[in-house]
Amino acid sequence: MNAVPAALATAVVFIWLGMVLGISFLEAPLKFRAPGVDLRVGLGIGRIVFRALNLVEIGWALVVLVAVVVGEPTGSVAALTAVALVILAGQLVVVRLRLNRRTDRVLAGEDLPRSTMHLYYIGLEAAKVLVLAALGICLLVAG
Repeated sequence: MNAVPAALATAVVFIWLGMVLGISFLEAPLKFRAPGVDLRVGLGIGRIVFRALNLVEIGWALVVLVAVVVGEPTGSVAALTAVALVILAGQLVVVRLRLNRRTDRVLAGEDLPRSTMHLYYIGLEAAKVLVLAALGICLLVAG
């Protein structure tokens, strides 16, 4: 892969990976342990934080996609980029939309049982972390 696009994609992939690790696997679970944070407050905070994270992720994904396409990627870089984009799209289009509808209901005062949809989101986040780490390593090697 060409050096400049590889360097750009590498930097963005590792920044993206750090954001996902920090927010999804550190901030999100810890906020519910803070004093005074009940389910509704936690969901309200989570909605704002994950909306911002997802918007930034879309931006990072576009930068990585353009850098990879322009940089004449190896097969593994192209494949891992595609997988990362599919995972992100699945999270946003399928899982987040359902979670948002449920959050709307909880914030409106409905008492609902725990959602298994969060488990799908967590599973996709874990898969995305692994894919981004592998992509970043492949980019380092390819660059």
